[in-house]
Amino acid sequence: MKKIVALICLNLSLLSIAQDQYSGISTSKRTGILNGTFNPAELASLNSKVEIHLFSLSTNVANNKLGFNDLTSDTDLEEILFTGSEPVNLRLDVEILGPSLAFKYKKWGFGVSSKAFGKLNLVDIDVNIGDAISNSGINSILNSTALIGNNNQRLNGTTYGELGISVARNIWENEKYNFNAGATVKLLFPGSYANFGANQLNGTVTTVAGNSFLTNTNATLNIAYSGSLADSFSDFEDYRNSVFGSLNGLGLDIGAQFTLKDSDKSKGYKINSGISIRNIGSMKFTDTNNSSTDYSLIIQGSESLNLSQFDDVESLQEIEQILLDSGFLTAVTSNRDFKVKLPTVINIYSDFRLVPSLYLSVFWQQKLNDDNLNDQITAQNTLTLTPRFSLKHFEVFSPWTQNEISGLNGGIGFRAGGFFIGSGSVITTLINDSKHADFYLGFRLGFGKS
Repeated sequence: MKKIVALICLNLSLLSIAQDQYSGISTSKRTGILNGTFNPAELASLNSKVEIHLFSLSTNVANNKLGFNDLTSDTDLEEILFTGSEPVNLRLDVEILGPSLAFKYKKWGFGVSSKAFGKLNLVDIDVNIGDAISNSGINSILNSTALIGNNNQRLNGTTYGELGISVARNIWENEKYNFNAGATVKLLFPGSYANFGANQLNGTVTTVAGNSFLTNTNATLNIAYSGSLADSFSDFEDYRNSVFGSLNGLGLDIGAQFTLKDSDKSKGYKINSGISIRNIGSMKFTDTNNSSTDYSLIIQGSESLNLSQFDDVESLQEIEQILLDSGFLTAVTSNRDFKVKLPTVINIYSDFRLVPSLYLSVFWQQKLNDDNLNDQITAQNTLTLTPRFSLKHFEVFSPWTQNEISGLNGGIGFRAGGFFIGSGSVITTLINDSKHADFYLGFRLGFGKS
């Protein structure tokens, strides 16, 4: 377990050069495939008759404990992570938008997109149990600490691929207004998955001579794994090499777009607004090493579980075996294959032209599912304001986001033609010890005037 936690801390430091994915550029006036991934209705308003999206990458780390200064200090990151009383929440997301194509035909817009995802999460981890496993209770003031679990504490990793097929249509248009609707059907390719959930974990952690023991404990555990993450949770190569599996799931995005035009067509729009519901659906993991089991964990009387046994484990299979060997674990239900729900969210946004070439966009993302559920891929609630200076072939913008986990973050980005690069957190990272780090870049080509 200590190695698993160390991996998460390592990835924080590796990605510290790097909020929500593609913050700022996703509401760009240059409408293309990237806009369509947030709202498929946007594809009916493509700036070019044909767009080829060659490649883009977005990395995103949000947490509520570690700041940028912690990553560059000599302090043990695990020790900082499990201090205080607030549960640990951390989200690491990597999204790659690969070769993709979109085109317009009369009032229609069509698109085909390819994506790859990698996610690693800590959800509501009790600092006392984390400290006991990772640091042998070094942060514990007393030798005995009570655990009161009101949530499902999760350690979760997921990789999967996606092929999206989009269609959009202009529904209504006149000299002042424009209204589009669209949808994207997603073919899902689950790669690998691992989940450790400890629901309603109540008990006592006692530290004696550098060793921590768990006593008087009741909890319901879920241990699930599939693909390469079953063998090792701590090797980053396992995430990179196991993105695309076999086709085994469907997803759906639906959206609508409303535009208030300017009387001078050369100036574009006054307001561009949209609403979309994304990632409706689920995927099924069916690898040969699949396992998903709900357990009852009960430790009574003078019995105890030595938590130091988990120091060197690298996989959930090892954790499961240690717990089974302890005799404190009883299987309740077990399934070989299992489904995992996509991170369904609703997006609402508006882009306002304040004066010629100066815009202000508001982007809100609200998750519709519960991150504490064992069969749920996580998402984040965010609210982003982005002032932007925009010309036909050049943009500079500065997204400022309130994130439910990491708080307020601000960054800057640029677009030159079809190339874009930016970060939604670099400003606050440099001046305010931000607990958020993200970075993105990409390149696309447009052909023919729409």
